[in-house]
Amino acid sequence: MKTIRIIRLWIFITGFAVLQSCYYDSEEELYPSESNCDLSNVTYSGTITAILSQNCYSCHSSNFPQGNVVLDNYDDLKVVIDNGRFWGAVNHESGFTPMPQNLPKLPQCELDKIKTWLDNGAMNN
Repeated sequence: MKTIRIIRLWIFITGFAVLQSCYYDSEEELYPSESNCDLSNVTYSGTITAILSQNCYSCHSSNFPQGNVVLDNYDDLKVVIDNGRFWGAVNHESGFTPMPQNLPKLPQCELDKIKTWLDNGAMNN
């Protein structure tokens, strides 16, 4: 009788452990904000300046042009875009100094917005 209880307890514990190991996560459920990234109306004034202000201006502004890179106005930003340094840096591509320096890569949605703006001509809009 005691042996049957032990076997039942063992079966119950084993069954519980097996069911727990079958847990499944989908990326859409784990990272909902990434799947809700709105790329329909990406503009310089409405989207890009906010990203740059939050992540870049502390080191790359007219008042503090670290590395002689200024990003707080369209004309200077466009120079960095046109020479090919901007996207390589923010996307942490090989051969470029990753920006923001000594920090993780920008969130994928912000990178997608920047890439969309660049692909659409990097207009001053």
